[in-house]
Amino acid sequence: MYRWLIVAPVSLLLGWLFTLWGVPASWILAGILAAGSSAIINGRQLPVNKILYTFGAGIVGIMAAVPLLNESPATLSRFLLPGVVVAAFTISVGIGGGLLLSRIQPSISRETGILSMLAGGAAFMPAIAKEMGGDLRFVALTQYLRLLAVAVSLPIVTGLLPHDVAEPGGQAPSGDQPWWIVVLIALMALFGGLLATRLRLPVPSVLGPLLLTIGLVALLPSEVDMTPPEPFRILAFLAIGWLCGGTLSLGSLKLFARQLPVTVTFIIVLIVGCALVAFPVAAWVDIAYYEAYLATSPGAIDTVLAISSEGQTSPAVVAIQLIRLILILLVASALPRLLRPFQRD
Repeated sequence: MYRWLIVAPVSLLLGWLFTLWGVPASWILAGILAAGSSAIINGRQLPVNKILYTFGAGIVGIMAAVPLLNESPATLSRFLLPGVVVAAFTISVGIGGGLLLSRIQPSISRETGILSMLAGGAAFMPAIAKEMGGDLRFVALTQYLRLLAVAVSLPIVTGLLPHDVAEPGGQAPSGDQPWWIVVLIALMALFGGLLATRLRLPVPSVLGPLLLTIGLVALLPSEVDMTPPEPFRILAFLAIGWLCGGTLSLGSLKLFARQLPVTVTFIIVLIVGCALVAFPVAAWVDIAYYEAYLATSPGAIDTVLAISSEGQTSPAVVAIQLIRLILILLVASALPRLLRPFQRD
């Protein structure tokens, strides 16, 4: 408890500063740094309350569902096949990179290697790694490094590309809800995972609230905004950061440092590969390369949505990113079954 009296306010201060400075994934990074420093200095892990973690993972699942609700089924269906192709490329590179990493470093399991290399859904991967028994510390550090590289490079690269694009798509949600919607969001985050567990869904803490949100919105009036309030989102990202940082140790940092050359090489290959895939996608969907580059960007979806909103891009950017995000989440959730043919003797 005494450690949390220091970690919690330090996390809030760091998160506020990082947000002010425009640091990607500011609240997750703040949680990792604050809890990680405590764990390393004290030489003991800093466990996160189970209810808090469940709530945070549930809010992340709801946040993943909300953007899907802002696009019509017709729009999503038009970009379904291109989104599947982009997702297949990203997933193939991620699985190949993860298997290669686990072969180079036997101490890294195949699940850990693949979850650390899958691009997209960085906020989900530590939660999935925890439920699968993977090394969530290594997954979180690798995912954040990729997220940082993509988020920093996006404004630079897109700033050099021509911005002759189409009219903007759906509007972002306002986040202004009545009290009963806020209560409903909190209840879905807390209990959606229990429902998913009873249905034997993979990664229930994330998939449960995600699917529950999509189902409930179909029953609610169209003007209802299910976007989690900002305090909920901050708490969710901090919980994920605390979960990752609280288990850090000098040994885990040394392991991550040894894999930096391979990890950085993979990130560069992935960014370049997605940039090349954007050329046929632009021709296929009939959009500008600027939009295709945003649509195929390997992660940093918040940065992508911010840039696409400012640049008034077509719905293709959001649709392809979201289709890939959902497919990556499904693949990550099914990893134990997918890896059975590759199990070591």
